[in-house]
Amino acid sequence: MSAPKPKDWIMGIAPYVPGKSSGDDGKKLVKLSANENPLGCSPAAGAALNAASASVDRYPDPGSTKLREAIADKYDLDAARIICGTGSDDVLHLAANAFSGPGDEIIYVRYGFAVYDIAARRYGGTPVIADDADYGTDVDAILAKVNDRTRLVFVANPNNPTGTFSSRQQIARLHAGLPGHVLLVLDGAYAEYLETDEDDGALELAGTKANVLVTRTFSKIHGLAAERIGWGYASAEIIDAMNRIRLPFNVTTAGQQAALAALAADDFVTHSRNHNRQWRQWLSDELHALGNHGLRIIPSHTNFLLVLFEGQLTAEQANKALMDKGYAVRWLPGQGLVNGLRMTIGTEEETRGLAEALRDIVLAAG
Repeated sequence: MSAPKPKDWIMGIAPYVPGKSSGDDGKKLVKLSANENPLGCSPAAGAALNAASASVDRYPDPGSTKLREAIADKYDLDAARIICGTGSDDVLHLAANAFSGPGDEIIYVRYGFAVYDIAARRYGGTPVIADDADYGTDVDAILAKVNDRTRLVFVANPNNPTGTFSSRQQIARLHAGLPGHVLLVLDGAYAEYLETDEDDGALELAGTKANVLVTRTFSKIHGLAAERIGWGYASAEIIDAMNRIRLPFNVTTAGQQAALAALAADDFVTHSRNHNRQWRQWLSDELHALGNHGLRIIPSHTNFLLVLFEGQLTAEQANKALMDKGYAVRWLPGQGLVNGLRMTIGTEEETRGLAEALRDIVLAAG
């Protein structure tokens, strides 16, 4: 008996693999594999989530109106040019859906976010990978891949999974080199972890240029990963096209209320950033001390470190040994990082424990 067959390009998608939280034997692990905020969310956001449970029988505001207005006030943007989504992943998919299809090409940098490849293939487009610059974004390599079939360029800044950052000048040069028919998507999921002097100018570009979309999320520093809330900012024409295919009621009432509270919780965001800065540097220093055992740490602007294993001990071996010791980090061979582990910055206790476990593993390997 015959059966429905999916489109060929759908079968070419490698499904997204989330970070582990338990071992192969089901044992619960210290989860440092998904770049979640180890401090949780702000008390105000938590209270808003609880309060919203009283209205579960009613559909949420389909346009996330109050949330868009609050985002606009926070960042001095035009609320009518903001779109909200089920996490920023949703916004990335909407962009690919609205502006690409079979025969079109979507460029992203080598060692870029896994969702870019999925979003490109989901709508029949062809992903095109530009070479990296020592695990970071190479503007010239991206521009060299652009042609008449190019429709989107995805750039995460800071980048996931490498933690690297492209300056305002680099992003401006990238945009200046793109033809007008190419949409530059600047994924700022980790932007809140940047220092004040590290603004890449993405929101300014999206506010003044017709072919720039910026995406942000409440999943990282705001600690609302379970609620799946993201947003994007672009020209009115880009947002109009994306809204035409956006699912109605795509952000829950609880999510909208929690995000509103999170936006106002500046002290919590500052505390989270300071905690991350302190323990990211501490972990980096601890692992640098093991450098003569073949470890290389990529300088990070995010809430994680990418650690490369360039000696006798492989990343796969280290990943398994860490799980045996109770820690889940992220091994990413599907993204070409066979020799790397991405490690989220956890609480003080978690970070110290991870460093001790990895030190024991490295020294035992010789």
